[in-house]
Amino acid sequence: MVNSAARPPVSLAERDNTGLAFVAEMYGVQLDQLATLLALTNRQARMLVTRWASRGLADSGVLSPGLPWVWLTRAGLRACGTHYSAAPPALPRLAHLRAVTAVRLALEATAVYADAGAHWRSELRLRARHRGRLGSHDHHPDGEVHWPVAAAVPWAGECWAVEVELTAKTVRRTTAIMRELLARTGDYGCPAAEARITGQPARHARALYVCSPGADGTVARARTSLGSLAGRVEIREVPTSANLPAPSRPTASRRPTASRRPTTPSQTSAPARAAASQTSAST
Repeated sequence: MVNSAARPPVSLAERDNTGLAFVAEMYGVQLDQLATLLALTNRQARMLVTRWASRGLADSGVLSPGLPWVWLTRAGLRACGTHYSAAPPALPRLAHLRAVTAVRLALEATAVYADAGAHWRSELRLRARHRGRLGSHDHHPDGEVHWPVAAAVPWAGECWAVEVELTAKTVRRTTAIMRELLARTGDYGCPAAEARITGQPARHARALYVCSPGADGTVARARTSLGSLAGRVEIREVPTSANLPAPSRPTASRRPTASRRPTTPSQTSAPARAAASQTSAST
């Protein structure tokens, strides 16, 4: 999606602060994504999570294909200064949460993001701000990117809404969400009367849609239907690291027949054994 630079190694204390805060804001992350964030190997990331768990700051478990997920306990969330609910990430949302995390990691790894001092505001933080004051039908983006006013980029001072689309909604629903994001003037958590005020600057200068191949056509059609607002919507491809690993497929066994002698393990060729142990990898 974007050109990225390698993440520099960080100190142990910085790993704790960075890692815990990141996990807190993303509902939970898979171990390989935590490793990417902190420039660790998967083994090193696992050891770090074990240390967090021993201190009562985090829990982990296998929730999906691939490596374990990690999320913070109530004590871990308090250590980060947040008041979110302590719970493992919801199973139906795992693919989406991984994709959002992949998009955030890809953006934060770019030199322009780091040099500008931009920061990510998570969906979880946006939801926590309203405290029941937003209507139940108001839409929260998957995240916001805030660019400082003093940043040396043409879009300095802008706030972008980020939407990650893995499965296509209807064009009508997608268009409605785009219009809502682009029309909003107030911050999340403001009184409803201040959310959209005619004549006030838009909160989101643009909406960045990061899409799977199955969703980009719908998003493109929805953008076209916006007319003059279409120029404020950008569409990018979701990074390949966003995909959950495919579940393993059990190998079907063959029954021995009179015309074919059963093959013993010692008679099985190395390529055949390797093929039998492979798992499918679909996106």
